[in-house]
Amino acid sequence: MTDLLALTAELVDIASPSFDERAIADVVEQRLRAAPALRVDRIGDNVVARTDLGRDQRLLLVGHTDTVPADDNERAVVEGDVLHGLGSADMKGGLAVFLALADEVAAGTLDPAVDLTWVFYATEEVAAVHNGLGVLAREAPELLAGDAAVLGEPTDGWLEAGCQGTIRLTATLHGARAHTSRPWTGRNAVHRLGRLLALVEAFPERRPVLDGCEFREALQAVAVDGGVAGNVVPDRATVTLNHRFAPDRSAAEAEAAVRTLLAPALEDGDEVALVDAAAAARPGLDHPLLAALRDRGGLPVRAKLGWTDVARLVALGIPAVNLGPGDPLLAHTRHERVTRDQLERTHTAVRDLVAGGA
Repeated sequence: MTDLLALTAELVDIASPSFDERAIADVVEQRLRAAPALRVDRIGDNVVARTDLGRDQRLLLVGHTDTVPADDNERAVVEGDVLHGLGSADMKGGLAVFLALADEVAAGTLDPAVDLTWVFYATEEVAAVHNGLGVLAREAPELLAGDAAVLGEPTDGWLEAGCQGTIRLTATLHGARAHTSRPWTGRNAVHRLGRLLALVEAFPERRPVLDGCEFREALQAVAVDGGVAGNVVPDRATVTLNHRFAPDRSAAEAEAAVRTLLAPALEDGDEVALVDAAAAARPGLDHPLLAALRDRGGLPVRAKLGWTDVARLVALGIPAVNLGPGDPLLAHTRHERVTRDQLERTHTAVRDLVAGGA
């Protein structure tokens, strides 16, 4: 059996910050091409490998190869059964599990009950326009055909179902300039933000339960811009809002709900603008393959409160869940790490699904 901790360490030691992933894509491609039973395609730094066994269903094993910038943690450090290093959890541990499964299929020690597609894609940690899954969906959608998918994001042993959507909006309120010694001759736009921010702070939190998973919505002010000079009453102030919404709403419905919430603080001439939006994804646990993953491994289930590419897969018509080794709370921090036990438990759960099917 592949030493999963050692393989993860090898991957960690291949620097792969977003937009600089050729080296790790080369290693992944070479490893997969060494397996004669796999058909391998590469588009840019996105590598896809597939079996063609004639099975009734096809499962996608999906993971991104990029990391955020290093924070004095760019090299793998192994202490006993714990591996420290950039990307160890997010998500080179997940990549190691998937590559190990490819090795087993190639060696004949794993006879899949489903056909398999491995998708190793680039530039997930940056703006969505660069996302490698998006590139594949546009340029070679046939490579992503499948019945269900497992995304190897770190979940600390949980099966994290679906994901929440996210939208960002700006609200710009207007006033009238004046000298601060005579503020009554103008109107302070920054002061006007007070009422709007009070509405945001009092946002009625929704906690819808879908397929047994409780989602938890949130609305936060994340940036404020305003002010002209130290002696000028400002005539314009802008707040940026981020809303995380549950998958029982579309992005358009979530935007409409925020606009309704803000309406009492708005006047003629004020502006609310949508900056960006990413759809949510339902849990998908009614799909036989994903239900089997949950039930056969006895995995605890919870909602994914953040956004992941599960949403992108669901938009392509592929039910998907998040399951990977490592603590998601340590992702993007200098303390990122993964343990041998986390790697092996994830490997066992996914291997059992591959071997047994639905």
